[in-house]
Amino acid sequence: MKRLLIYFFSTMCMTAFGQNKMEKFPQIPVKYPETRRDAKIYSEYFGVRVEDPYRWLENDLSKETEAWVDNQNALTFGYLSKIPFRNKFKERLEKIWNYEKIGSPFKKGDYTYFYKNDGLQNQFVLYRNNEQETTEVFLDPNTFSADGTTSLDAVSFTKDGSLVAYSISEGGSDWRKVIVMETSSMKMIGDTLKDIKFSGLSWKGNEGFYYSSYDKPDGSELSAKTDQHKLYYHKLGTSQGEDKVVFGLEKKRRYVGGVVSDDQRFLFISAANSTSGNELYMMDITKSEDKLIQIVDNFTNDHDVLDVDGDNILIVTNLKAPNMKIVKADISNPHVDHWTDLIPESQEVLSPLTGGGYIFAHYMKDALSMVVQYDYSGNKIRDISLPGLGTASFSGTEREEKTIYFSFTNYIVPGTIYALDIETGKAALYDQPKIDFKSEDFESRQVFYASKDGTKVPMLITYKKGLKLDGTNPVMLYGYGGFNVSLPPRFSIASAVWMEQGGVYAVPNLRGGGEYGKKWHDAGTQFKKQNVFDDFIAAAEYLIKEKYTSPEYLAISGGSNGGLLVGACMTQRPELFRVALPAVGVLDMLRYHTFTAGAGWAYDYGTAEQSKEMFEYLKSYSPVHNVKKTSYPATMVTTADHDDRVVPAHSYKFIAELQRNQQGKMPVLIRIDKSAGHGAGKPTSKTIEEIADRFSFTFYQMNKKFKS
Repeated sequence: MKRLLIYFFSTMCMTAFGQNKMEKFPQIPVKYPETRRDAKIYSEYFGVRVEDPYRWLENDLSKETEAWVDNQNALTFGYLSKIPFRNKFKERLEKIWNYEKIGSPFKKGDYTYFYKNDGLQNQFVLYRNNEQETTEVFLDPNTFSADGTTSLDAVSFTKDGSLVAYSISEGGSDWRKVIVMETSSMKMIGDTLKDIKFSGLSWKGNEGFYYSSYDKPDGSELSAKTDQHKLYYHKLGTSQGEDKVVFGLEKKRRYVGGVVSDDQRFLFISAANSTSGNELYMMDITKSEDKLIQIVDNFTNDHDVLDVDGDNILIVTNLKAPNMKIVKADISNPHVDHWTDLIPESQEVLSPLTGGGYIFAHYMKDALSMVVQYDYSGNKIRDISLPGLGTASFSGTEREEKTIYFSFTNYIVPGTIYALDIETGKAALYDQPKIDFKSEDFESRQVFYASKDGTKVPMLITYKKGLKLDGTNPVMLYGYGGFNVSLPPRFSIASAVWMEQGGVYAVPNLRGGGEYGKKWHDAGTQFKKQNVFDDFIAAAEYLIKEKYTSPEYLAISGGSNGGLLVGACMTQRPELFRVALPAVGVLDMLRYHTFTAGAGWAYDYGTAEQSKEMFEYLKSYSPVHNVKKTSYPATMVTTADHDDRVVPAHSYKFIAELQRNQQGKMPVLIRIDKSAGHGAGKPTSKTIEEIADRFSFTFYQMNKKFKS
């Protein structure tokens, strides 16, 4: 769920409108396709029968489902084709998108690598420089498929940089293939590994690497449950069928990952049954026996190995530290009972990394970045001066390096890369994008508003300078609120288009997120999930009260868990919003855990089988189960046929209920992308098309025209 956040955050904001009131556009006729209801299908929970008449739509292999998808797409794209300014949005998006984007460089062996996109390339290309500063293409995912739907995922080099293992995704699926290549010759070595899911790649010397996966499920690989994750070791020169299971046979876990320490002495294994809380194990891989040593034996807290420093393991944990801290564990006795604090918990949430022999502690204060440099003894070296208020993202580097790179961004500043001298702490500009957007014409302000129960919630509101607070501004309210995911300010091309047209872009940091640590996360989980929806609704009411907008000009959007947020809020308060844009949403809260890896989301949601009280609570807000005959906002649900994270059946069932029950004149449509998944690796061309469709749909419902 988390990875997906970079995609939704950068693409789901809406474009702006002209400031003057326009005449009402003519209503585009809509005739919804008939969706068969099967009243015989139901589930029973604690003696309560719950009908599920659209369960047949869960079968993504059936011809009937395929025909239904085609009919819905025909309606939606037919509707969109009648909006006269649809192509203007696409043209503007393409123009502003078309600038060179460069990632932070990193050193591996004799080469310095960096990602770059020339502008409108579907996928970023991995380049490299040698000591003679000769630049060449190393991996170009744009050549992997004709339509750009095959993307590059994890890339892992050996310590000496002579070998690389990289994974690819086809059509947006979470299932991956892994290819090994010799870096000097750029020739493939051995066979391609297949059917790998939710996996990092971590090398043991130059002999082989560790990866994680599930057994391929029976039935549909895109929707069937995957529940037992295993850690494997692949030795170069052998077939995948010979790969050894290192962890996950005797101890059944839903999420397992393995990382080899930088000094190549230890394998650290994280094992979890949900997206929060993990066990921690270690294995000395310099010895012949595969003896597992357990460091943490429960799932109560989160723990992540930061580095190994001599005889000490540095671990980032929220054990007795809701905002995270760094502890030391002696390799001879690493159990949690013997940990000692290295960098204690502070009032701000900690997220550290290492580089050049130092620890760079990234802190988040009200969703904004602060960075402090420490040595490995926990002594503070200095505060790192950042270019302004926003989000700093550091790229870890090797101990021997003298420079560490970071990008800085906020809602009006495109990602800019700086090179930081590790010894002096001075940063120099490395790369500044040349984009057709005038940052100086815009401003952001952070406000704190009261939610329903009085909790103060921060929100960043961004807009063009000189905005009139007269209640007529189009506002895009974007949220997530779950899984400990934070929404720090980041520039997006889509929000740039929105704001340059006079629109307001508002992002509240809802409970359920990670902006204020574990307590803030837990305040939006299970029986407290309604807090998240209340926070979002209160944000909308604040924007209306302060005359940024009115219900006639207010749109809401969010993806994945944010799709649930939109679905719940539009069914609870349909009169509050003009447009609702739930994307790849978790919308059937009684059955979400029966698909793919959904059972692992129970820490945030709970399950319908957990208890009668939890069943009743989930049913009380589950969007699929709370659609009634009333007037709903104009709605465009978006999903994709290869989404095996949040299966599209959630969206199918929700729109079927909306179309059956909509009493108002506003259209309720679904846009189903083909050969695309949950969001990661989506081609630029498909991304632009989807945003343009969202923009044109939203503008049309608000009777606003795009200003040329």
